[in-house]
Amino acid sequence: MSAFQKETVLSVRHWTESLFSFTATRDAGFRFQNGQFAMIGLEVDGRPLMRAYSLASANHEEALEFFSIKVPDGPLTSRLQRIREGDIILVGRKATGTLIAGNLIPGKRLLLLSTGTGLAPFASLIKDPDVYESYETIVLAHGCRQVSELAYGEHLVESLCNHEFLGPLIKDKLIYYPTVTREPFRNRGRITDLITSNQLFDDIGQPALDRESDRIMLCGSPAMLEELRELFTARGFVEGNHSQPGHFVIEKAFVER
Repeated sequence: MSAFQKETVLSVRHWTESLFSFTATRDAGFRFQNGQFAMIGLEVDGRPLMRAYSLASANHEEALEFFSIKVPDGPLTSRLQRIREGDIILVGRKATGTLIAGNLIPGKRLLLLSTGTGLAPFASLIKDPDVYESYETIVLAHGCRQVSELAYGEHLVESLCNHEFLGPLIKDKLIYYPTVTREPFRNRGRITDLITSNQLFDDIGQPALDRESDRIMLCGSPAMLEELRELFTARGFVEGNHSQPGHFVIEKAFVER
């Protein structure tokens, strides 16, 4: 059996010159937990060219969704950004990743901290009713350089707020916090700085970071991940994994190529 299955592209949407999302068919046997990633790619010169992509769709949805950056000379993304409805992509048969609920010890507030396309696994998680059952509050923070790069996340949250079943849960429990670094906007600054200074919590009217009640998931740029890992560790937070749940978890497998 091949390690990959062929799926058909159902839709493509270009959000900016550097960001796009797309949906594809989902094999009936493909299973994953919300927050995980899979290897996806294209057949190039008769061989699979694959990269790790977080699943932006929830595990209860019929189609698969992905959110991607465009890299002009990237081996995969330079080709993937040109896909159209009806094209064929390859999807690995096994999903994996650390951003799953079971890798965190129980808490009251869940912080989902992302930059750029690191938002993708959280797009999956905030569609999961079980997450809202497990936490009193979910804070989704998304940092980008420019306001236009927030479009995918803003559209996602708005559509979920209007969802027939998830809408009431989201309106009661989800706090969306977009921030940019290079343009005027209601929230300005790097997520690392906004947490260190407590500005993020002040802006959303929430208590400061608390190891006893806060659980954290991180996905984004390597610099952001390393800074926040050091910050949380210094404050006594323990990093979790598949064998030992902790206060926070990190995913580093998101596409830059």
